[in-house]
Formats: sequence, C-alpha cells, structure tokens
Amino acid sequence: MNEYSLSTHHCFGSDKKPVEIYLFIDPISPECWALEPMLKKLKIEYGRYFSIKYVLSGNLATLNLRKKINYGSLADSWRKTASRSGMSCDGTLWLENPLSSPYIASIAIKAAELQGRKAGYRFLRKLQEALFLGNRNITDLEVLKDIGATAGLDLEEFMIDLHSDSTAKAFQCDLKITAEMEVQEIPTFVFFNENIEEEGIKITGAYPYTIYVQILEEMLSETPRQTTPPPLETFLKYFRLVASKEIAVVYDMPVAQVEREMKKLMLKHKVEKIPAKYGAFWKYIEG
Repeated sequence: MNEYSLSTHHCFGSDKKPVEIYLFIDPISPECWALEPMLKKLKIEYGRYFSIKYVLSGNLATLNLRKKINYGSLADSWRKTASRSGMSCDGTLWLENPLSSPYIASIAIKAAELQGRKAGYRFLRKLQEALFLGNRNITDLEVLKDIGATAGLDLEEFMIDLHSDSTAKAFQCDLKITAEMEVQEIPTFVFFNENIEEEGIKITGAYPYTIYVQILEEMLSETPRQTTPPPLETFLKYFRLVASKEIAVVYDMPVAQVEREMKKLMLKHKVEKIPAKYGAFWKYIEG
C-alpha cells in the first residue's frame, strides 16, 4: 500500500498546471498571515490545478519612515486582526521592539526563493511564525539566519544571496509587477490561465473561500475535482506547526472540536501546544 503523500498529491500536483495565481503580499502584514487557513485549504483541495507565485509588495516607504509611524495604532490593528481571524499575532512587538527596516524581510524572502519556489514559501512561513508568534525581530541578520536554518535552506548560499545584486533586482521586479498590475492593497490575488490572450482576474482583499473556488472554476475549461484532505496526523506531520484555525478551516470543524481532537493527540504525545496570545498552535512531535 502506497504511503499517503501530502506534498506530491495535495499541495503541488503535477508540474504543469493550468492556472497560476499571483498573490501580492507584505510579509509583515497580519492580513496576509490571516490568509494561511484559506490558502492551505485551497492548496489541499485544488492544488493540482494551480501554482502560486508570491509577489512582495506593501507600503514600504511608509514603513521605513520611523518618525511618522503610529506604533500604537499598528499594535491595535494587529490585535484586532488576530482576534477576528484566529491567527495569532502579538502587536506588542511594535511597542517593545519595532522593526527598523521591514524591507529586509522581503529581501530575505527573495534570497530564499533563489533556492526554489518551495524553499521561498517555507522560508516565508517560518518568517511569519517567528514574527507573529515569536515576536522576533525579523530585520536582524542572526534571526534571519536562524529562520533560514529552520526552513532547510543552504545557509551559506542564503547569506551570500541576501546581499547580492540579483536578490535586490528580484525584489525590484516584484515592486514593478505590483505597479504594472495596479495593485493598491494587500493581499491581492490575480488569477491567470493558459490562454495568454485572456486577462487575469484580480480580487483584492480577503473573501469567503467559495469565491476563490468559483474564480478557479471560471479560469479552467473543466470543473475542478475536489481532493479530500488527508488524515489529520498526516496533515500535522507535513506542516509541522499549525493553528487551530487552520485545522478548523481545512477540515470544516468548529474550533472547539479541533481543540478536543488535538488534546487527544497531545495525550498520545503526537503534538505539543504552543502558547499564543490569540487561538492556539500545535507542533507535531516526531515519533
């Protein structure tokens, strides 16, 4: 009997995919972090039909003018997003240890992407975990190096690329695409299909899951077949650290039921609970 493989069967599917989604994000935006549950569900259920290209944007000019930033307002915005979305982010970072040069995080993601799109995504997720859960200063080089190690990057290559012209140009390219596609807000999705004559479909902000599925159906010449999520333990083993909210969305469970299921796994020493200011996160424990 073949082992159930989440990476090949669910998230990545075949190499050639009929739809490409450009996802415009700012890595330090809690609104982009709040997309994670929906993105996991979309990748698992319909990942065979699309690939995602992350395009880094955001209001960098404002973020880098320290004197003009209202840190209290930023902290409050993070708190509200966390409370509403169930994806914890601790806004006290902006009051206790504000990020001095947020663009460095974007440069680091582009450096990680030079080791492959999947490596770039792993690094992005680990960077978001370090920022939103760990309250870590992701503009610090040692912190970025530590995140790179956690994401399984070639660290020597990563640290060289962090300061290379090619990485800076890749980031500038993202900003150029953002301007050319007239993306004014993040997150923004742009869906493209294989017909280069057709324009992409742009959707700004977060919408109910069914809207993204509907757009995917419009872009395909067939009705996409939904894939059933894997067993919960397989999901946890693959993603390593997930929020109760992510499990709830992927498996269509109330959060209270998720908590009960995770407590059973905790008693079996399969997971450990990670303290979070809002909601709960669960880390898979290797047997």
